[in-house]
Amino acid sequence: MQGGIIHNDLNGHNGTIRAGDVQWLTSGRGIIHSEMPEEEVNNGLQLWINLPSHDKMIEPKYKVQSSLDIPRAEEKGVEVKVIAGDSMGIQSLVYTRTPTTFLNFTLKPGSQTHQTVPQLWTVFAYIIEGDEGVFGSLNSSSISAHHVVVFGPGDLVNVWNKSTSRPLIGGDRLAEIDMAFEDYQNARNGFEMAKCLRSQ
Repeated sequence: MQGGIIHNDLNGHNGTIRAGDVQWLTSGRGIIHSEMPEEEVNNGLQLWINLPSHDKMIEPKYKVQSSLDIPRAEEKGVEVKVIAGDSMGIQSLVYTRTPTTFLNFTLKPGSQTHQTVPQLWTVFAYIIEGDEGVFGSLNSSSISAHHVVVFGPGDLVNVWNKSTSRPLIGGDRLAEIDMAFEDYQNARNGFEMAKCLRSQ
């Protein structure tokens, strides 16, 4: 969202992620990497997604998607960047092994949007900026910037905006990561070079 992050890892990937870009890192059987700030002020978001058990030991993958390459749509004062999943008839260009929806909405004052989601997913919204975002029903209390809204079971997310707001909606599954921690601590299953990585 602001600034830049310099990435490098033991698989030879390196580069700088700029504001609006998306970095996709699939750790699979294990990868060691560093992320260092390029500028004095850096702001960004990370979403960690659990891999299905049958994909835990795949080879690591790395991809950077430029902000200009992220599909987007606009309708009735609502703009959406489709980072993963689909919205407003637009499909993300990225395949996620764990079904995921990651959408960045910008709502103009007075606008509203409705997003369908799979009923059994964990769904939440994070407000990047603005203080008049309303979720659920128009009579609900407004949510200000830097707060998270976690939704209960259902298949529809309703959002209204009384001023400028940028809610981020994502769906994911919860992770079981004990084995990954153990592999890292014992330098195995992809973490064999863990002690060799030095940030540049």
